[in-house]
Amino acid sequence: MHSVSPGPTLLRGAAMVYLFRFLVFFVSTCVVAALALPIKRTFASLSEDMASLAHAITTLDNLVKAFPSSGLLGAIEIEEAAATVITALDAAASDSASTGPLNDAQGAAIIEIVEGFEPAMLDAISRVVTDKAAFESALSGLDAVVLADLEELFTAATSLATQLITNAPADLKPTATSLEGVIITALTSAVKAYET
Repeated sequence: MHSVSPGPTLLRGAAMVYLFRFLVFFVSTCVVAALALPIKRTFASLSEDMASLAHAITTLDNLVKAFPSSGLLGAIEIEEAAATVITALDAAASDSASTGPLNDAQGAAIIEIVEGFEPAMLDAISRVVTDKAAFESALSGLDAVVLADLEELFTAATSLATQLITNAPADLKPTATSLEGVIITALTSAVKAYET
């Protein structure tokens, strides 16, 4: 009985199958590795986030100024605007973390944005505290929603402030820390006002 050895065509076919499998494995591994790499954000991304945050805070402040005359609908719009501010704070904190340390010009630009929106943020917080009774009377349980929003704003603002202070140039850290202190103190007072 004669043994049949595989012919050249069969060997080439088997080699092609193994080669194809290897290529599929290699490409899949490369794709997974690429997706696992953190995406480095740029200062431009952070600047856009901060500009969006400033716009969201201005919108929130304007809606709070219109309350309680704006009634229940106004209260709902305030809650939606607060959610937008929280989302913007989270996005800016994330991009700040991945952008890393800022140079003097970049740090100064970010501080200028924060100084620009700080008055509107403080005004909105102050008015929400002043209008606590109006929120309570607008709808049963609405004050609990406002408290939850204030707590989320506190958490998100603290996270962003921590990232910005960490990444600020050494000579700008005191200014960044001072700005953070004013806003966080106001939010802390507002949370306490709604907890009582």
